[in-house]
Formats: sequence, structure tokens, C-alpha cells
Amino acid sequence: MLLSLVLTLVVAVVLIQVAVFSTTIFLHRTATHKALVLHPAMEWTFKFALWLTTGILTKEWVAVHRKHHAFTDEEGDPHSPALLGFWKVQLGNVYYYIREVKNTDVVARYARDIKEGWWDRHVFRRGILGLGIGTAALCVVMGLAWGMAGVWWALVAAGIHAVMYVFVLSSSINGLCHHVGYKNFDNTATNIRLLALLTGGEGLHNNHHGFPRSPKFSWRASEFDPAWPVIKLLVALRLAKPYKTIDDVAAAAAV
Repeated sequence: MLLSLVLTLVVAVVLIQVAVFSTTIFLHRTATHKALVLHPAMEWTFKFALWLTTGILTKEWVAVHRKHHAFTDEEGDPHSPALLGFWKVQLGNVYYYIREVKNTDVVARYARDIKEGWWDRHVFRRGILGLGIGTAALCVVMGLAWGMAGVWWALVAAGIHAVMYVFVLSSSINGLCHHVGYKNFDNTATNIRLLALLTGGEGLHNNHHGFPRSPKFSWRASEFDPAWPVIKLLVALRLAKPYKTIDDVAAAAAV
């Protein structure tokens, strides 16, 4: 029982981090802010991972986040704790995301440049199907390894992943990181180092708002952006091309 629980938690952590790194590297830094240009094969890989683990549609995520930057903590921000209250955003971030997509023209206005290929139009747009296939595949793998009990443990792992990704990690970027933390730059977002470690660097949110097009989120020596070493590896393998980093832009501004 204890071993099964531990292994299930390990599986859940892997699922969470696959979703987190796909979100921050592809959805956020590449698709939304053009801080990176990914090789088409890598872009497809990240989209496929997101389809199986989150069901998120690229255009919708990009549009909502771009509007957040356009109206950060001002009237028009889809999920500002300064306007809506901290707990409403922290606990209901997914609600405000869905409301923005369904009740406004945000996708048409803020994601018109996002091109959709055959996979986007015929496969990746079916988010519920992706989640279903991802969960079913997990049940099959863990079921083959542990028998029928493995299927139930797979559902537990999938549930932990869903709760952590949607209601803890993602919501904390829009909630906690606009409510508490420290600042390096003059904007309303904040940095939380521990959250950055859990979210592929997203917790360095003040740095990101200071330099939105930087593919690197860390600034101080004491800050660590877990996605940055992965990005550097992709660059070394010629699978990605970065825009100027936060260090490059700040250094040029100081000259």
C-alpha cells in the first residue's frame, strides 16, 4: 500500500511537470511572447503533451494571457486579484479563464497571429478527447504493471495532477504572484522563489512582467528558472532559437 502510494505520487509529479514545462516553454514563452522559436517537431511534441495532460487550446491560452499583459491589474485584466480579490482568483482562476474565453472576443482579438495546422484543427482542438486518451493510456500502463489496482492508482495520479496543475500551481501564478512576494522591477507582479521551482520558473513573475520577451525568467544569482537549462539544451541541439534574454536587454539598457 505504502509503496503503491509513493509510486503513484511519483507518477503524479511527472505528469504535473510535463504539463508545467510544456506550458511555460511552449504556451507561454514561445506561442504567447515569441521569446523562442521552436523547431516544428518540438512544437508538435509540446502540443501533444499538453493535449494529453491538460486539454488546453493554444489560441485560448495565448489570448487570455496576452490580455492579462495588456491590462495587468487594471480594468480588463481577466484574473486580477487586485480587482477581484485574492481568494477568488486563487481558487477560481479556471472559472475566470473559461469565462473570458466564452463570453468575450478575446481569442479573435489577441490570438489572430496563431497559425493552426491540420493537427490543431482536427486533433488538438479536442481537449476533452486528449485528456481522456491520456488518462486511459495511464490506466493501461499502470494496470499492466500492477493489475486492476494499478488502474485505480492511475486515476488517483491523474486526479492529483489535475488538482495541482489547475487549482494550485496555475492559479498561484495569477493569484499569489500578484499578491505577495518580492520585486526586482517596477510592476504589479511579484516573485516567489519556491513557486518558481514548482512551476518551471513561472513563479519569477515580476521578472517576466519586467521583460516579457525574455526566454529566461531568472535575474538574481539567487533565483533559478528550471526551464532555462532545458531551453539552453534545445538551443544547443538546434531545436530552438531564443530572443534576447533578460540579462541582454538589461545590459543594453544600462549602456
